[in-house]
Amino acid sequence: MLRFWDNVQMSTLPPSADIPTLIADMGSAARAASGPMAAARSASKNAALRALARLLRQPNPELQQANARDVQAAQAAGLAAPMVDRLRLSDHILSTLAEGCDQIAAMPDPVGEITQLRRRPSGIQVGQMRVPLGVFGMIYESRPNVTIEAASLAIKSGNACILRGGSEAIHSNIALWALVQTALHEAQLPAAAVQLVPTTDRAAVGELIASPAAVDVIIPRGGKGLIERISREAKVPVIKHLDGNCHVYVDASADVEMALRVTDNAKTQKYSPCNAAESLLVHAAIAGTFLPEIGAVFAEKCVEMRCDNVSYGILKAVDGAKLTAATEQDWAEEYLAPIISIKVVTSLDEAITHINRYGSHHTDAILTQHHPSAMRFLREVDSASVMINASTRFADGFEYGLGAEIGISTDKFHARGPVGLEGLTSMKWVVLGEGEVRQ
Repeated sequence: MLRFWDNVQMSTLPPSADIPTLIADMGSAARAASGPMAAARSASKNAALRALARLLRQPNPELQQANARDVQAAQAAGLAAPMVDRLRLSDHILSTLAEGCDQIAAMPDPVGEITQLRRRPSGIQVGQMRVPLGVFGMIYESRPNVTIEAASLAIKSGNACILRGGSEAIHSNIALWALVQTALHEAQLPAAAVQLVPTTDRAAVGELIASPAAVDVIIPRGGKGLIERISREAKVPVIKHLDGNCHVYVDASADVEMALRVTDNAKTQKYSPCNAAESLLVHAAIAGTFLPEIGAVFAEKCVEMRCDNVSYGILKAVDGAKLTAATEQDWAEEYLAPIISIKVVTSLDEAITHINRYGSHHTDAILTQHHPSAMRFLREVDSASVMINASTRFADGFEYGLGAEIGISTDKFHARGPVGLEGLTSMKWVVLGEGEVRQ
């Protein structure tokens, strides 16, 4: 297996003054690799992905030791439990990453696909071809699994990428990056197609996001502070989302048993992801029945409920319920914790208005048996993913069949929602002729 950064040892990493040179050199290498990657055969890219999947499934004491080192350091530093949880590379997570690589390998290669080809009166045929973006920079926090997700999507989409993970996951990222290098080597693809910034100095982030010569687009994945900074300072396009304030709306006609199951899953299956529900809206006609039951579930799981006056009045009778009066800020909050805001609404209109005002345009769900209400919710809620009778936790590239995701976009241009292979490509016009000239 190739070792981390074969030509640059950790002990010889450049000081801050040399970071511009480091990023420039990495960008130059990525540009050089992007051409062969764009031209690479699907078989070669798939071979790299299957090799990576195999490596992820193999016992790897070095990877486990590296991950344990990061987790222990995070715990010693007093990081919040959800943040520590994001660092862990369990056997299940590694298996899921490997499955994602295999799934991406099995998917059709989008690169080179020509669509909408049509003949014009002049005789020429005009269409569009899907092509890689070129080089993308990925800046992410906590989750070392992003190293594999970003690398696998870059390989299949024919891009080169420069990865910069968080300092709290540096050892895990190094170990995972070594697997990627081995897979690229086995498939005879350029090693510089996937690079990892070999320093935790924050100056590297500032340099990367201000270097259009190095990257074509930046994709940040992390906390709101990181994404706000990158959006503010970047000199290259950014694919981003700032918050994951996801809503579940329980409509008047909802099936109570289903609504309990879905709402519980949306909130408590895992607290740290951006697609976990943070706000619960309940129609007044069903609130008296539904809220005491979901309140009991939340009380048992120690979920704090921040309530408006009506829901507070209903939930105060629930044994063990931890209740707080909601503030205006609570309606817009992304907790990433066992906390949920709860509001009783009097109509579908009020629910939609509330979501569009306070939501983050990430993922919102309606639980209802009334088809017209469901269709209105789909059309009128202005979010990247809108769901009927399903948990918000499904808003994920793997669950959507994308193999993996590079992130979630709440922007309205180019890519929206989970960004998979097609989100890492663009379209260029192609013209097919037989000697036609313009008259």
